[in-house]
Amino acid sequence: MPRLGFLIDVTKCTGCYNCFLACRDEYCGNEYPGYSAAQPTHHQFWMQITEIERGTYPHPKVDYLAVPCQHCENPTCAAAAIDGAVYTREDGMVMIDPEKAKGQKDIVNSCPYRVIYWNEELQVPQKCTGCSHMIDADEKEPRCVESCPTSALIWGDLDDPNSEIAKTIASKPVEFFHPEYGTSPRVFYVGIPKRMVTGEVILGDKSGECAQGVKVTLMGEGFKLETLSDTFGDFEFEGIDKNKPVKVSVEAAGYAPQDFQVVTNTDVNLGEIVLERLS
Repeated sequence: MPRLGFLIDVTKCTGCYNCFLACRDEYCGNEYPGYSAAQPTHHQFWMQITEIERGTYPHPKVDYLAVPCQHCENPTCAAAAIDGAVYTREDGMVMIDPEKAKGQKDIVNSCPYRVIYWNEELQVPQKCTGCSHMIDADEKEPRCVESCPTSALIWGDLDDPNSEIAKTIASKPVEFFHPEYGTSPRVFYVGIPKRMVTGEVILGDKSGECAQGVKVTLMGEGFKLETLSDTFGDFEFEGIDKNKPVKVSVEAAGYAPQDFQVVTNTDVNLGEIVLERLS
């Protein structure tokens, strides 16, 4: 039996909402006995899309974070359920039994990711099922994955080294959404937005010219990143943890270097950095 899971590459997501719409199309008003009750028309989003605005002018950025049920190996919702109303399938998908779970509203509040919803009309908690009814009918992947035009969503057998998801996990730095919850999710992420440090380099003796190719180094405890300013003199560092003290050094041959000490409490924009020519 495969151990199934998702991988969500945030760096590939364009915010098209195809996954969100495909999920709604599959479940809204459609009942799948034994798998899920019909999703109501309003107020349920089994695939949440969160827009994350970062940076400041002239270096703003928007990322889109897709958050389905995390299908945890240690699901808190199962611990809160009575009489096996929440269970884990052999393939790893965490399910809410639409009959046994009736009246068990505590299941909703037990999820730290807030991806379980209460159907007031049917008096039942509901969430993403990993499209288990489709997988059992020999479909290759859930609707959300099927509809993604940028391959930001990957689905497959986590234990098969030849599967796309296993290969991606082996080749890229992956992480969990809120690892501090300790639930061991089966949803992996690439590129969850963190802090960014940006700036623009200007050469003091060449007014109006962009300072392309200037070396910029960012150093923190246990890591060092390097980049070159682009054709507009801009530079950007991504993926820096929150609340970390870092040092930024800007160097160009023949110019006096500049150093900056900053803390990534928020995204950092160093603005215009003017390098003066050495005499």
